[in-house]
Amino acid sequence: MGINDARDIEANMQIGPTDQGMVRLFIEAGGTEIPMDFAPEEAEEIAEEIRAAAMAARAVRKG
Repeated sequence: MGINDARDIEANMQIGPTDQGMVRLFIEAGGTEIPMDFAPEEAEEIAEEIRAAAMAARAVRKG
């Protein structure tokens, strides 16, 4: 499965701080739970990557 392969899977995602000072991305799909913890600095890097991907996606849409 690659980034451009469409899937018909429902998932829920929650993002928030933990009581240990980490940022948690919590994904639940089909009875599977995936908690991913990141240091605040790592979370900021991920946020930058998401923003860059959103900008690139907008450019594709505008064609």
